[in-house]
Amino acid sequence: MITVESHRMGMQQGSIVLFSDYQDGGAMWTGDGPRELRKLVSFAEAFSAKPLVHVALSMWDIDQKHNGRMDISTEMVTPEGFVIVFRTWGDTRVARVRSDWLALGACANADDWDIH
Repeated sequence: MITVESHRMGMQQGSIVLFSDYQDGGAMWTGDGPRELRKLVSFAEAFSAKPLVHVALSMWDIDQKHNGRMDISTEMVTPEGFVIVFRTWGDTRVARVRSDWLALGACANADDWDIH
């Protein structure tokens, strides 16, 4: 559980095309075996602590002749941003993928004291 110790909760969301490998013959479309793509997402405004980030596939275009194997997750979550990690394996051919994300967490308040 993430406990927010502020009475102010911030929410940010976004949508990002991770790749369109069918256009340029990229590895997700032409490759075989384990493949991975990482995409850095920066928040428009930093949170005051590490937020909770949810990521999901919002569009995928895959070859219908092969099994659709996909995994999407987040890594390296900080108050400033995070990394989306997309993985596939086997003979799966992925033409393109879009991901939507939502971040929730504590944000600064003008009444907060900064005591060092």
